[in-house]
Formats: sequence, C-alpha cells, structure tokens
Amino acid sequence: MTFFVENETDSDFGFDHEDLIKTVCEKTFSEEKAPVDHLSVGVTITDSEGIRELNKEFRGIDSATDVLSFPNLDFDSPSDFDIPDEKKVLYTDPDTGDILMGEIVLNADRVFSQAEEYGHSTKREMAFLVVHSCLHLCGYDHMTEEEEKIMFSRQEEILNQLGILRETDQA
Repeated sequence: MTFFVENETDSDFGFDHEDLIKTVCEKTFSEEKAPVDHLSVGVTITDSEGIRELNKEFRGIDSATDVLSFPNLDFDSPSDFDIPDEKKVLYTDPDTGDILMGEIVLNADRVFSQAEEYGHSTKREMAFLVVHSCLHLCGYDHMTEEEEKIMFSRQEEILNQLGILRETDQA
C-alpha cells in the first residue's frame, strides 16, 4: 500500500500517529477485501480552521468537522473492487498501477476534544475517525438508518479486531 501522511499541525498525539493511521487503513481495507498491496491513500492532518475551509469549499458547509473523506472510486455497492476496465484509467496511478482510493483529512483539534468528550484515548479517537473515513473511501455511507447501522457496525468490528477499545486508555 502506498501511503502518504502530511501533518499541517504541530500536534503531539503521544503516540506514533503515522503508524496508527497506516495500521488502521491496512486493517480496514483488508477487512473490506480490497487489494491492499495495490492501494494508494493520502492523509492530511489539519486543524479546525483548515478543515472548515475544506468543508466549505467542497461540501458548502461553513463549519469545522472531525474528518473529511474524498473518495476517488464510485461504488455500486460498498467494497466492490471489481473495477470495470473502462474505469481503471480513472482509478489507478499510471506509474504504479495502485488503485487511488482517495484522501482523508483529520482535524487534530477534534481528535483531542472528542477523545475527552467521549472519555477515551486520543489514539482510540484517531483510529475511529480513520476507520470511518476508510469505509467512506470503500463506498459506505450513513445517510439512512440502515446504512448507518451497517457502517457503524463495521467500524466497531474493525476497531475491536485491532484491540482499540473505548474503555482502553492507550494514549
């Protein structure tokens, strides 16, 4: 998996955030039966102002959020990685052949504040947001109750498999 992390903040999370993000991405994509060895994902860590600007520009919502996902693939159903030949040129890096999954933007300010609000570690909060975003990159959404039930269940399953639990103080 080709993996890029850009941290635009000077936040100290108290753990190796790049390693956590990569581990969570790999686990999520593996659980979703994605071709993990042939994926490319970009992750940017920004602050509330940076994510507010992106949210306004791309979603028309002038407020900060915790995470944004910018999927590159269009899925007929979540995690259907059977890409038609005519779309492969749109979804793959011509130099590596990797599937360009998309971009994840994390709000460092919200990682800290939501961890405190929900009573768990910053590591757990970051992992939760990364799983959530990776599932969006795989075509999941939560616009209906049924979609939300399915997506949120997947999130918890993956975090549990990683041993990143709400009640665990990990960072």
